[in-house]
Amino acid sequence: MNNESELPKEGKYIYGIIRHTGPIDFGPIGIGKRADLVYGINYNDITAIVSNSPIIKYEARRVNLTTHEKILEEVMKKFTVLPVRFSTISEHNDDTGILKILDKDYDKFSDLLSKMEGKKELGLKVLAHEAPIYESIVGKYENIKALRGKLMNQPADKTYYQRMKIGEMVAEALKNETKNYKNTILDVLNPLADDLKINDNYGEMMILNAAFLIKNSVEHEFDKAVNSLDEKYGDLMTFKYVGTLPPYNFVNLVINTKGI
Repeated sequence: MNNESELPKEGKYIYGIIRHTGPIDFGPIGIGKRADLVYGINYNDITAIVSNSPIIKYEARRVNLTTHEKILEEVMKKFTVLPVRFSTISEHNDDTGILKILDKDYDKFSDLLSKMEGKKELGLKVLAHEAPIYESIVGKYENIKALRGKLMNQPADKTYYQRMKIGEMVAEALKNETKNYKNTILDVLNPLADDLKINDNYGEMMILNAAFLIKNSVEHEFDKAVNSLDEKYGDLMTFKYVGTLPPYNFVNLVINTKGI
């Protein structure tokens, strides 16, 4: 059985930075099994959102990542928030470590908060429907259509190499088509955004994996633009649209807590 000296020391888990003065709390929703109170530590006009936590390295498991995100989303209901990297913990069990961080990086935090004020991140993933996109390619590319027509009634064992050739041509055409659709979608949405981050696709059916930083004032217009694209291309692709995210793709503060 562990005695007290073997337990991890206590620190402060840092979720994010907001513009705020005075006391604030968000209830007992902290990371880990203890559900510690999530509250603010204030310095001048900025506040770090924290909770008490053992000084441990939290595993990047879904339960922990989801809790971290949900806390930031709760804060976002009322504030512009600068998200801090997952599992950042000050090794002081009082406010002193947090206050030193806020003092040291005050100008950086304040400038970023001003830059992000009145903005939010919106995520969009666009995935092609396999059968319809292939059929559209066959219909559009005459060389593929003609070769497929020639092989239609011939035995598969005698046309193996020709069928492989069709497969290669379709794969190349798919690359071209997904690139064209991606550019078409971005031509519509990018002018509405303040910033854009294109993330890596996963799988050949993914057309776009992007995050947009937009002003709150144009969110309705952006929503309408995504819906219009969905109506236009919905037979060929799925639009997975996620709204009101902390701006992970545009701000992800890495705070060195060692020695502070």
